[in-house]
Amino acid sequence: MTTLLSGAATRLQRSGAAAGRAVAGARSGAGAAARAAVVRVRPAAARLGGAIAPVARPVAAAVGPVLGVVGPVGWFVIVGALASGIAGALLGWPELTYLSLTLLGALLISAAFLIGRADYRVALELEPPRVTVGDRAYGRLVVANSAARRSLPSRMELPVGAGLAEFTIPSLAPEAEHDELFAVPTHRRAVIVAGPALTVRGDQLGILRRTVRWTDPVELFVHPVISRLQSSAAGLVRDLEGENTPVITSNDIAFHALRAYEPGDPLRNVHWRTSARTGQLMVRQFTETRRSELLLVQSIQGRSWADDDEFELGVSVMASLGVQVVRDATRLTVVTESGMLRTATPSTLLDDTSRIELQPLQQRPLRAVVRDITRRTPAPSVMVLVVGSQTSIEEARSVTSLFRGDTQSIVMRVERGANPGLARIGQTVVATIGSLSDLRGIVRAVKP
Repeated sequence: MTTLLSGAATRLQRSGAAAGRAVAGARSGAGAAARAAVVRVRPAAARLGGAIAPVARPVAAAVGPVLGVVGPVGWFVIVGALASGIAGALLGWPELTYLSLTLLGALLISAAFLIGRADYRVALELEPPRVTVGDRAYGRLVVANSAARRSLPSRMELPVGAGLAEFTIPSLAPEAEHDELFAVPTHRRAVIVAGPALTVRGDQLGILRRTVRWTDPVELFVHPVISRLQSSAAGLVRDLEGENTPVITSNDIAFHALRAYEPGDPLRNVHWRTSARTGQLMVRQFTETRRSELLLVQSIQGRSWADDDEFELGVSVMASLGVQVVRDATRLTVVTESGMLRTATPSTLLDDTSRIELQPLQQRPLRAVVRDITRRTPAPSVMVLVVGSQTSIEEARSVTSLFRGDTQSIVMRVERGANPGLARIGQTVVATIGSLSDLRGIVRAVKP
């Protein structure tokens, strides 16, 4: 009996394996057939697309402007009119037919609001184009009728930042002008885009809407509040003519010592008088002289900062240091996780700081960003790292550890409301800043 059962089990296993192979073969065969069908259909589809394209392009060019004036409400009206008309005809319900006719009548009435064409000269100005947080900024919109006939009244829309300003342009005689003044909010650091100015024709329900663009967007830079520091930043920026470093080199200005000649040394460095006296060739050694260069690193990761206000304080600290260094004509590199900032002039630096935004999602580690920068730029004489209160000292020191001992590393730890302080952890200076007014004293107290 046992032998019979084992034999039956063996036959079942064999039949199951054969069925599995058959199913797998069927699947692979179906997949091969599908791929072959795709290969056969693809050239035909390409030929069909090539034949339709010459006809489709003119149709799209003609229909596109017409369909572009239909708003979301307009599409609802069109679909509702078609659906109710078809349903009324099929079901014999006059109520649906009346609804369809009503919707079509609304569409025709809306089309009447699109009639008319304006010929304007429009100028958009922001004054001043650069302000500091809290300063007043105004915009001016000038609309002139450049047509030979009197214009009809129109409505003009002007996006300003996240808002939308609407103006009513009255009827204008030929070459007549109409001015509109508006205030631009500057309570937060940002780049506020005003424009483009659009004239809008359409019904009040938004069924049909036709717009004409008259201007390009204009940018208003709202710079962060900065603190005016003393020239040369009292220790953060070293001698502009260069400083001597412990690095020994064969080519520089500052003489260090004499040593015995080695093959490959340039003959211009041979000190012939000492060589004649000692009977052995002696060459000069120099200490490397390095021009002052400051690397300013700003963290923009959300996890580094307690809130938006603390981040804004950090941006103000970074901008204050950067502007003073640029004014002192010292080479400067400013880096964030999102890239490098321009440092040609104080205005360009402040313009780029206006674009900095706090990144809530995880960016590249700050250490990796700084390591890439150090590979492409000379070693700085001073490195300043600006971080928030949520950044640990260990994480900050992991960034400063990328630099050699002849680079002065300073960590500006921003914590709103904290008492200002200065501490030294190993070779790194850690400064605590509670408000922007603390920065001047901290910079004055730093001794590289």
